[in-house]
Amino acid sequence: MGSFFAALTTVGVMLFYALPGFLLVKSKLVGSDGISNFAKLLMYVCSPMLVIYSFLNIDFSWSLVGKMGIAFLFAMAVMLLFVFAFSRVFKNKQEAKYRIYTLATVFPNCAFMGVPILQAVLPDYPEALAFSVMFSMALNISAWTVGSYVITGDKKYIGIKKVVLNPQVFALLVAIPLFAFGIKLPTQLDTMVTLLGKMTTPLCMLIMGMRLATTPIKGIFLNPMQYLIIAIKQIALPLLVFLILLPLPLDQNMKNSMYIIFACPVASVILSFAEMLGSGQRDAANMVLLGTSLSAITIPIMCLLI
Repeated sequence: MGSFFAALTTVGVMLFYALPGFLLVKSKLVGSDGISNFAKLLMYVCSPMLVIYSFLNIDFSWSLVGKMGIAFLFAMAVMLLFVFAFSRVFKNKQEAKYRIYTLATVFPNCAFMGVPILQAVLPDYPEALAFSVMFSMALNISAWTVGSYVITGDKKYIGIKKVVLNPQVFALLVAIPLFAFGIKLPTQLDTMVTLLGKMTTPLCMLIMGMRLATTPIKGIFLNPMQYLIIAIKQIALPLLVFLILLPLPLDQNMKNSMYIIFACPVASVILSFAEMLGSGQRDAANMVLLGTSLSAITIPIMCLLI
């Protein structure tokens, strides 16, 4: 039950972060057209700093590097398999919402919500942060390429350039030498990286609160199809992952970490990319808001399995 209450408390606190964003837009202190700028700050500044922060808080070992490689390959395989599967399910649907549903079935909020949840549920296993980073890398590579293609239908996003030239990869190029050689940043620089990295969750939730203020409540909570997608993403998928991991000869804490990450709600990166690419913003907001709201129920229940 400890995991249940740790997850419940952590998710509950994170949901409160959305309130200031909601109030800022409702009071017209922030215009709805400015939300995409907050999304860019999240994607280009805070998210890369979270990668560096995570690597600075784990100790190097070759066994951990091997586990990180396994986590990355596992995450990529599951994400791409499900995106392909649901793109076939919705292949005859042209509306933007079905493109968003395709991504929402599998992309987990593995960094912005995954990191604080892992720290709460597995406090004595700092290596979980490394697996979160690997999932985040897999998610961002998928989002910058396949995800962008699914949202826009433009094949220009499928290419090695989009895989290599994205903020997460640049952050990884900085983080890996620090991690491998045990280099510690000067105190002031370390503080900056830590603060910007830890801003990801509050800023992510602020953006969701802002989008909530521009979205009719009916569109979020009264669409049965959205509940089906959330059920697939936040219940069926993690249970499937749990069963896949069960017989594998991996460390139990590693299995728990990957399972928890897949149990995280619909990735806010879907909303960020929809905002930046200018397609499906409202549907992405509905899915992220509904998934995050329901995660206060689904994540604690999923954590009971571990």
